Amino acid sequence: MKALLRWLGLVVVALVALQLFFVARIALMAWVAPESTTFQRSEIWAQVASKGDVRWRQQWLPYAQISDHLKRAVIAAEDGSFVTHDGVDWNAIEKAWERNAQAEAQIARAQARAPDKPVRTPRIRGGSTITQQLAKNLLLSGERTLLRKGQEFVLTVLLEQLLPKQRILEIYLNSVEWGDGVFGAEAAAQHYFRKPAARLSPQEAARLAVMLPAPKRFEKTPGSAYLAGRTRTILARMGSAELP
Repeated sequence: MKALLRWLGLVVVALVALQLFFVARIALMAWVAPESTTFQRSEIWAQVASKGDVRWRQQWLPYAQISDHLKRAVIAAEDGSFVTHDGVDWNAIEKAWERNAQAEAQIARAQARAPDKPVRTPRIRGGSTITQQLAKNLLLSGERTLLRKGQEFVLTVLLEQLLPKQRILEIYLNSVEWGDGVFGAEAAAQHYFRKPAARLSPQEAARLAVMLPAPKRFEKTPGSAYLAGRTRTILARMGSAELP
């Protein structure tokens, strides 16, 4: 019994120490830009394993040097309530659950009507905010477990408490993936449009924002009808997107 209590005590101490480490890391980000994220490092290892070399383009830009068009486009596409929520958009999560439940019901009905016919799987929506995505990419692995989701929630709260919204968006735009080895707004602007991120047009910004859920796929299919149609939708929403 004593051994069990001692083991549990060590686990608690380790968890507390981990949270304090995260607090220190995030607090430091108020002044110091992260050199890389956990997601980026995992991508580097994947490139080394599959190709034997590293393809990584990234150039940090201050918030003021990133086009407001891109900021508005990303907020419109990824997190319309970014400025007003506390890190978690509960309404978006509820709507995502409803849409996913409807999609699953449609699949079940289609399979019941034609058991031998393949069914097109609809895109699953997560309802994650920009802050949640940043928390996951910065410090967490890609595992899909309840424990990792719980840690993501804690990190989301810490980001919102320790950093202003503008800094959260700045770090996100400088570190998010926009293609194979392409990270951040400046690398994306140069890769796709041969221009700095400060000079992106509304159309170009909307196109980049639409790519975010699946950048590698859209990088390979630039003529996608979905990409073009979704770009027009985000372009129409950008005017109402509020910047921090």
